[in-house]
Amino acid sequence: MKKIILTGGGSAGHVTPNLALVPKLRKLGYEIEYIGTKNGIERKIIESENIKYNIISSGKLRRYFDVKNFTDPFKVLKGVIQAFFIMKKEKPNIVFSKGGFVSVPVVIAAYLSRIPVIAHESDITPGLANRISASYCNKICVTFPESLNKIKDKKGVLTGTPIREEILNGSKIIGRRICDFRDNKPVLLIIGGSLGSKFINDMVRNSLDKLLQKYNVVHICGKGNLDSALLKKTGYIQFEYINEEMPHIMNFADIVISRAGANAIFELLALKKPNILIPLSKKSSRGDQILNAASFEKSGYSMVLPEDTLNLDLLVNKVDELYNCRNEYINKMNKSNIDNGVDKIINIINKYSIK
Repeated sequence: MKKIILTGGGSAGHVTPNLALVPKLRKLGYEIEYIGTKNGIERKIIESENIKYNIISSGKLRRYFDVKNFTDPFKVLKGVIQAFFIMKKEKPNIVFSKGGFVSVPVVIAAYLSRIPVIAHESDITPGLANRISASYCNKICVTFPESLNKIKDKKGVLTGTPIREEILNGSKIIGRRICDFRDNKPVLLIIGGSLGSKFINDMVRNSLDKLLQKYNVVHICGKGNLDSALLKKTGYIQFEYINEEMPHIMNFADIVISRAGANAIFELLALKKPNILIPLSKKSSRGDQILNAASFEKSGYSMVLPEDTLNLDLLVNKVDELYNCRNEYINKMNKSNIDNGVDKIINIINKYSIK
């Protein structure tokens, strides 16, 4: 039996694509383990899937000045040593990395152990972790065609992003039951990312009375971001974070407002959900979501509203415009030739696994 170690963390976006590979890896007979941090969001998600979870130290990789930049490299070094001993003990045939700061020591340790590494980059421009890891990887799978010229040494291969099978099999009936709305208004789903978005939360809640005149609203607001004053608002339901219910709620939704992380937008594309993307601004990110959103807007899959131009009236007007033009967006998405990346990535993993 072959063994694979998966890694990636920092946000759910670095974990869920790994989970999309798990059913097929198990079907092919792979023994699966994971390496992450003690308190990372990845731990709870992975352990709930009954996958062995190995803990290492890892420092955060920052693009800005912080006093921890002087101490975190030592945490990374400690993580490399810990991951190296895990490799020696577990003897995996291959490592698959989804990026995030926890992945760097794992990838380096695998390289030092002569274990092949396949990485995946969701965004158009590689994140810092994948840029650091690239020299130690055999192949880097990318989601956007525009990414190929950003990967050196011909290591890049276009696969698309892996999408969880369960996302594609949600039930509108179960989604309706979960939300328990009292009427048949169109359903607007708000997704602020796994950690939530204060900007989107505030914008939606300040527009709520107007939105609820025409829509039922499902709001995924992030951990610790529930607004107790709105809990009994008719036509409005909020969740901190959902996992098992997500496929059903996404299937139930008519239109969606979302950040522009690659995993989220490709799930929306796969489900043919008309959407408004509000990408993270360059003030709080490296600008990857802006590029992702621009690519989807150019293809006709999404409407894009930059944070710095958005106001309450504009948001409500654009939601109405999206709903009224929803069939145009659905038709564009139906013509997309972008496939689920699971099979292509699995083929690369099989090709590079140590015999």
